[in-house]
Amino acid sequence: MKTLMTTAALAAMMTTSAASAADLRMSWWGGESRHVATQEALKICGEKHGHTIAPEFTGFDGYLEKLTTQMAGGTEADIVQVNWPWLPLFSKDGNGFADLNGLSDVIDLTQLTEEQRAAVTVDGKLNGLPLSTSGRVFFFNLTTLEEAGVAVPTTWDEFFAAAEALRAAKGDEYTLFNAVKETAQLLVTLAVVQKTGKDLVDPATNRVAWTAEELAAGIAHYGKMVETKAIRSMQEDAAAGNVNLYEKPEWAEGKIAGSYEWDSTYSKYAKPLNEGQNLQAVAHLRFDDAVVDGIYAKPSMFFAVSANAKDPKAAAQIVNCLLNEAEGIDALGDTRGLPASAIAAKRLTDAGAINPNVAAANAIVMAASGPTISPFNEHPEVRGIFIDTLEEYAYGMISADEAAEVIIDGANKVLRGFDPS
Repeated sequence: MKTLMTTAALAAMMTTSAASAADLRMSWWGGESRHVATQEALKICGEKHGHTIAPEFTGFDGYLEKLTTQMAGGTEADIVQVNWPWLPLFSKDGNGFADLNGLSDVIDLTQLTEEQRAAVTVDGKLNGLPLSTSGRVFFFNLTTLEEAGVAVPTTWDEFFAAAEALRAAKGDEYTLFNAVKETAQLLVTLAVVQKTGKDLVDPATNRVAWTAEELAAGIAHYGKMVETKAIRSMQEDAAAGNVNLYEKPEWAEGKIAGSYEWDSTYSKYAKPLNEGQNLQAVAHLRFDDAVVDGIYAKPSMFFAVSANAKDPKAAAQIVNCLLNEAEGIDALGDTRGLPASAIAAKRLTDAGAINPNVAAANAIVMAASGPTISPFNEHPEVRGIFIDTLEEYAYGMISADEAAEVIIDGANKVLRGFDPS
């Protein structure tokens, strides 16, 4: 009798386990190393939680188009990797993906900061979990500055003084900073945010939050950089062939002494430097009357659970394993950057799996203050209007005041297209 009861109990346990098992799908984009690591992580996490996950992966090209088709038909995978600027495209009202706040009993949301969660929250609904938080930081070639006897600037007044001192010590072929295209646009953004504490887009109205006067002041700040030769003009850069900064011999030789780049790109800019050059990330330069540091920080991408998932709790278990549990953390490694999850970042850093210079740059990002950035900052049309108009200003075709009006009007026209029906 005892044997029969034990057998029956075992059968019941097996039935319960089988009932809780789920067949899931997960889609993502990336390169070969990311594909290999993610498949291994899914295998390990699936075995741990009793689920089977079918991988669906491609390169970046074509992924948006495929996901758009799937989302329109409700056939997307249970777990989806999403590029952060696409959030308004797929979840205008916050209902495009499952609200992970309702799965907090499965996913450890405490591993992300309030700011990280806010960046993927729409109308109070947590649409995903950021995989890494990337931000713009100031990189300076300390070797160049030390040779010129110039201290690393910490304020914008010191920045302009350092630019003059560098040229005086090393000659006119030396330039303190780099600022073209997107970098120039983000430096204008930085100046406005520091002065106002406001992001480009007001989340309450879904319109540009800055006044024309505030934006014009930021554009004029960029103009001052050019006029004082702290940076090269767009005309000079175009004449040199619009070469990427990390490909310029002047960068490798230390003749361009700094730039404003993503924290995660440290190695891309440090590796080309000639032997003996020392590139370091430093804290944000500030105006004396700045109200915030003006950090431009964002999720690089996020994992979402489909609003159509048949078993959202099972999908949430896998997401939590990938981001917050040792097995998933170790398998994924840094294939999606320095993890946003605090426990994952610490585990990989302690294991020596993260470049310490990247970790130091990211620490500056995470410590800096600023408003939550709207994904509309990187809407292709909004960014295009901003950069193209700034270029017209740089070429003397329009004034800072006129440029501000054009940018605000153009951005608001795009934003109106996302108003509730």
